[in-house]
Amino acid sequence: MRLERARVADAEAVAVAVGESLDHLRPWMPWATEEAATVEGQLEYLGRAQGMWEEGTDFGFVLRSGGPEVLGTCGLHRRVGPRAIEIGYWLHPDHTGHGLITTAARALGDVALALPDVDRVEIHCDEANHRSAAVPRRLGYRLDRVEDDGVEAPGESGRGMVWVTA
Repeated sequence: MRLERARVADAEAVAVAVGESLDHLRPWMPWATEEAATVEGQLEYLGRAQGMWEEGTDFGFVLRSGGPEVLGTCGLHRRVGPRAIEIGYWLHPDHTGHGLITTAARALGDVALALPDVDRVEIHCDEANHRSAAVPRRLGYRLDRVEDDGVEAPGESGRGMVWVTA
């Protein structure tokens, strides 16, 4: 598996992966829409993502197995407060259960903690999303808190788990 910086040139491959993953993503990801599965939608999103990278607010990556196919995406997001960064991820359902996201999240966590302005890495997921919560558990993160955060996607309980580096 390789992590590569997400670029506008990845729009078609990301759109294919999202389209094939919609049923898997919709319960948990409010952005998992028909529009997100189009090249146009991904061109818009990846254009914004490249801008955020350049601004230093978000760092998006695609996961590849070695060829042009995108297996999923992950990123570092500066949306959780000062001196902290959040890891987000999703994976095509054909590739789950092989430790790919755990490996990617471990690498991103190591990179994040090497940044001079980051002391804490967080992973957020809904309490009902057991597969997503397994990732921070495997990485040795500790459950810091569970917050009432509303329901944004149909599978969510409205209770968000916040995992932090131990």
